[in-house]
Amino acid sequence: MTLRRLFASIAVFRLLSRKTISAVMVFALLKYGLKGRYRPRPDFRHAADLKPSYDVVIIGAGGHGLATAYYLSNYHGIRSVCVIDKGYLAGGNTARNTAVIRSNYITPESVRFYKESVELYRDLSDELDYNMLFTQRGQLTLAHSDATVRTFRMRAEVGKHCGTNIELVDRKQIREIVPQLHMPEEHRSPVLAGLWHPDGATGRHDAVAWGYAARAMDKGVEVHQRTEAQCIVKEGDRAVAVETNCGTVHAGNIVQAVAGYSSVLAKMAGFRLPIRSYPLQAMVTQPLKPFLDPLVSSAGLHAYVSQTSRGELVIGGGSDPYELYSTRSTLDLKESLIGHTVELFPFLARVRLLRQWAGITDMTPDYSPIMGESPVRNYWLDAGWGTWGFKATPVSGKRMAECVANEKMPAILEPFRLARFKTFDLVNEMGATAASH
Repeated sequence: MTLRRLFASIAVFRLLSRKTISAVMVFALLKYGLKGRYRPRPDFRHAADLKPSYDVVIIGAGGHGLATAYYLSNYHGIRSVCVIDKGYLAGGNTARNTAVIRSNYITPESVRFYKESVELYRDLSDELDYNMLFTQRGQLTLAHSDATVRTFRMRAEVGKHCGTNIELVDRKQIREIVPQLHMPEEHRSPVLAGLWHPDGATGRHDAVAWGYAARAMDKGVEVHQRTEAQCIVKEGDRAVAVETNCGTVHAGNIVQAVAGYSSVLAKMAGFRLPIRSYPLQAMVTQPLKPFLDPLVSSAGLHAYVSQTSRGELVIGGGSDPYELYSTRSTLDLKESLIGHTVELFPFLARVRLLRQWAGITDMTPDYSPIMGESPVRNYWLDAGWGTWGFKATPVSGKRMAECVANEKMPAILEPFRLARFKTFDLVNEMGATAASH
């Protein structure tokens, strides 16, 4: 056996044993590794100048915008699609999140929606022929009060009713899941119980965007970076074009998927959204020997911790308490997150911080997204994701493509329509974040 074949075999064994990707993807990598010659595959191609018109213009080249373009071109045959972004591909919140994937929400509407997204994520590497590093490691959310335990019990029952794998666990089970967790009985925030979600997972956030972009481009979709939407042109009650810094582009349909800037784009289109934008900060430590497989979050401490495949600890928490369009980091939130993390894992006190970052979240009053129709005809909304946009990338792309192609909202999106704020049919998920992720 040659050295190349030996290394390839070892790599395949390690990937299968960790269950980080599917068997199909593993053997595809093995086949590629054993090739005698490697032909580079140009996944990304620079688009030519903007055309005068497209069937669909998508504003926002993040995960949601690119996923919508992919499903339009691959499942609905709509390939005259242009994705524009004032920055670069996947350079917004897609590059600034902590890559958590889960479906343990409160309301049946949300649980079913995010459950579909988790199911799509499982096969995404195979579908896009792009390794997402999707790993189902489970998520454990800690309860520090009797009220939280009651809420977790309700969430577990709702999840089971909707077919999601979720259960309430006691202190003994928590110790088995995360032996390193600090759980003294005499503590200002004692751990009373936990919500265990085995389907909880992580994925490579930039790979998700790149995979969708590559396969959409294969079908003729154009991605124009450094192309800023400056005005939405309307004729009557209908959106017909987007004015950009590179020229005006006419469109049969327009989709906005711009995360924290959702209110700004909606104002250009002539209406207001019930959204406020807040910074959301996170940080990463120096690499450590692997010790934490599940994702651990605390409802009371408002912090969460996960460990990457490189050994780094990803630490995050709640949004900043004030509205701001900024991605700067702050010392006060850093101190708060570090303090809460050390309460959960005291032995991390001397670990060094590697980097810190922030994104801009678009929060709605009921902590649920706004999807589908807008007050302007042919102008579609993918907004209000707050701190949970990454986990919904596949399902939002799939369902938004369905909206545009059929010009009708599918039933699964009806609870998230903008009109719910007039009829007060809210989808209250305020308590489902535990810590904002």
